[in-house]
Amino acid sequence: MIARCLAILLVCVLGSEANAQPPAPKEINLVSDVWEQYSEADGSGLAWDVLRAVYEPVGVKLNIQTMPYTRSIGLVQRGEADAWVGSYLDEVQQGVFYPHWNYDADQITALSTLATPVPNLQTLNQYRLVWVRGYAYQQYLPNLTRFREVQRRNGILEMLNFGRADYYIDARTEVEQLLMTAADPAHYRVTVLTRLPIYLGFADNPRGHQLADLFDQRMQVLVEQGTLKPIFQRWKQPYPFD
Repeated sequence: MIARCLAILLVCVLGSEANAQPPAPKEINLVSDVWEQYSEADGSGLAWDVLRAVYEPVGVKLNIQTMPYTRSIGLVQRGEADAWVGSYLDEVQQGVFYPHWNYDADQITALSTLATPVPNLQTLNQYRLVWVRGYAYQQYLPNLTRFREVQRRNGILEMLNFGRADYYIDARTEVEQLLMTAADPAHYRVTVLTRLPIYLGFADNPRGHQLADLFDQRMQVLVEQGTLKPIFQRWKQPYPFD
């Protein structure tokens, strides 16, 4: 009888240990490319402020590493970082996990010279498009077939000026920064096409899933309370959760 009770007790203890959740991480290792006033290498910017508001009040410290965008993705896929910043939903299919909540949204725009017709999502597929390699806008904008990917943004204005492309597709903040390098910004037109939610892409492992679950829980609370609105106002960016 005693042996039977001890066996039952042992099974209960082992079952309890098997079902126990691992302790919550005390830090999250984030990687990102450098985007001005968004994800600066010194830890300043809209994205970092939003993510601090998500994690730090519940005791999770942000560890930030600056890395080119494609290398950031690779680190997360190998489990060498917990998440990267600035992904569109399902942009990467292997070795990553997307949460339910986005943390921001991009205004996707078309930059052109004034001589080019004003585009919209229905007519865009009639024109020659260009964007930076890795952004894969053909996955998110309808019926795009005539596009070219380039390694970097320098040279884009010349492509538009000399008729080698009709429209440059990018987030509005990136387009505005590009126009700051133009000799005559008034020579160009910026047309807003749509908004795309921006996500963290998490490592597809137990730690990544735990941090993603915490992210979703916190975003639910912060959006319901309106806590993030002052952050977007401070950086003079549109609030994505209205």
